[in-house]
Amino acid sequence: MSSKDWIEKDFYATLGVEKSASSDEIKKSYRKLARESHPDHNPGDPKAEERFKAVSEAYAVLGDDAKRREYDEMRSLFGSGAFRRGARGAGQPGGVPFDVSDLFGGGGGGDNRFGGGGFTDLFSSIFSGGGGGGGGGGGGPARARGPARGRDVEAEVALDFGDAVRGVTLPLTLRAPGVCDTCHGNGAKPGTQPIACPVCHGAGVTTRDQGSFSFSEPCRNCQGVGTVVEEKCPECQGTGGVTKTRTLNVRFPAGVADGQRIRLAGRGEPGQRGGPAGDLFVQVKVRPDDLFGRTGDDLTLAVPITFAEAVLGTDLRVPTLDGAVTLRVPPGTPSGRVLRARGKGVVRRDGRAGDLLVTLDVVVPATVSDEARAALESFAGATPPAAREHLDARVRRIG
Repeated sequence: MSSKDWIEKDFYATLGVEKSASSDEIKKSYRKLARESHPDHNPGDPKAEERFKAVSEAYAVLGDDAKRREYDEMRSLFGSGAFRRGARGAGQPGGVPFDVSDLFGGGGGGDNRFGGGGFTDLFSSIFSGGGGGGGGGGGGPARARGPARGRDVEAEVALDFGDAVRGVTLPLTLRAPGVCDTCHGNGAKPGTQPIACPVCHGAGVTTRDQGSFSFSEPCRNCQGVGTVVEEKCPECQGTGGVTKTRTLNVRFPAGVADGQRIRLAGRGEPGQRGGPAGDLFVQVKVRPDDLFGRTGDDLTLAVPITFAEAVLGTDLRVPTLDGAVTLRVPPGTPSGRVLRARGKGVVRRDGRAGDLLVTLDVVVPATVSDEARAALESFAGATPPAAREHLDARVRRIG
């Protein structure tokens, strides 16, 4: 991404959010758009692929608080017209006119990102060697771009309910940029090496005078790296990177919950110019189970029982995720009562375990046989009616 992109592209519009959007709103919008436009979901659709790249590019800036501040500051500064062609140096008449393309290599392409320095370093390098309008000198010498950290990568994995509760290790296949195996990232043909840039002599920056200003900027010939490749690697064409398909074994701990993110440090995109790799964030989606539910570390289970079992009591055999357990239903149990099987829920890595909560549902049959009806009528005649005196009293008052 070039520095001019930071001025010309509206990353907020790309993600469909306001400039005042919170980090969570930006992240939520990015995930939605990335899922919709991901190449895996839109095979053979070049527009979707370009949209995915644009969304990823925007989130790489707005998803990083420091880069977002620099982006906002730069767009605010250049949007005010302070650096448009014809602006006068240091507010003095007769200053030297210039435009933004002078700052970024004339828009001639190439990767002129800020690297690790950011917005502040950019301007300290622009005005090295002299103040505007005859003032005092300012700023130190420009620096070549140093190592840059690779971008973070996000992936989504769906787990079965039992695997999420017990923990599981699964292979995760990713298709993302990686270091070229042929040239090991230096971009040169095997048997050759990059040489020092003949323009900047390996410094990575060049300095030129424009009137009262002395401009130091990344070398256009080597893009600030300090070296150039004479014979390019046939695999990556001198870029040092290729798109790879790689498979990682990801360990999901016991008790991982739906929506949880697992961070794998250093498993994201490789860094540039020797910088560290980014991180891989795996978002977990847990498929629902046909029997069990989950509340925190407790598992839930609904079990139907008959009217007779509720009245007389019974021993109830119910399943767990790894076997079965017998629970005692006491006589006179009402519908909706919850029985607890301790330690039969989610077991964490520290050994703590939740419980299995069994909710009893007394089933009332829609039809009964003649024999059952006679038995129920006999039962009704032998038991006192339900206590409803307080209700009867209210009915009498109303009536």
